[in-house]
Amino acid sequence: MKFAIWLPLFDELSDPREVAHLAAAAEEAGWDGFFLWDQLWWREPVRLVSDPWIALSAMAMTTERLRIGPMVSPIARRRPTKLLRETTTLDRLSGGRLTLGVGLGSDRFAQEYSKTGEEVNDRIRAEMLDETLDILTAGWTGEPVAYRGKHHLVDDVQFLPRPVTGRVPVWIAGFPGNTKPIRRAARYDGFFPVNLTSPEQVAEPAAVLRELRGNLDNFDIAVALEPDVDPRPYADAGATLCLLDVDPATLRLDDVRTMIAAGPPR
Repeated sequence: MKFAIWLPLFDELSDPREVAHLAAAAEEAGWDGFFLWDQLWWREPVRLVSDPWIALSAMAMTTERLRIGPMVSPIARRRPTKLLRETTTLDRLSGGRLTLGVGLGSDRFAQEYSKTGEEVNDRIRAEMLDETLDILTAGWTGEPVAYRGKHHLVDDVQFLPRPVTGRVPVWIAGFPGNTKPIRRAARYDGFFPVNLTSPEQVAEPAAVLRELRGNLDNFDIAVALEPDVDPRPYADAGATLCLLDVDPATLRLDDVRTMIAAGPPR
């Protein structure tokens, strides 16, 4: 199992320069990845919030080995062609170290959709998510993209340059018990079951993914665990990456520095 830092860019962690320094420290301490929340705002008492894409660019310039990315980004609220340019540019800036974590997101956490006029219907956002992923994967090939979907249109446009390895790995997030994200994840590179309460919630989708794909070679299953939770049962269940989960309401910069300096709990 590999280990990664996973942070919200809230309050004391809203300075992208500080986050870039933290990423450099994490690389030196032996962590395997450094991922960021993608939120526009959050609930009280959080007040300061920064953009993950800018922070990831800063992190790319201070690290050489860490895998980085948003975990997860609700890409149904993004324009696919703009996201295509951003992901390719960030991947090239980092030397091919970007992982794109995506999901539907939810309005219930901070009302990010209803307060900005975004789509609140989960089914429609799922359609938009799938169309966006279709456009991204087509655009990353470097071949002209001609796409006409229910929600998005690309009329014979070529997107160059390509990502470093030809495409950006995509991980799909989903809540336990929801089968649609698992089936979606089987077409891509990883699965991130969120809000876990037991290793069985990893073993069940891992078995389904193995059946759908034939094997889990070159496929990741990420889990978010609090620092005091033993990751070994989750690794036995099929998890390949552990994200250290922290409470955004009580998170402090000094605590993050201490956690990073201690190194991954191998």
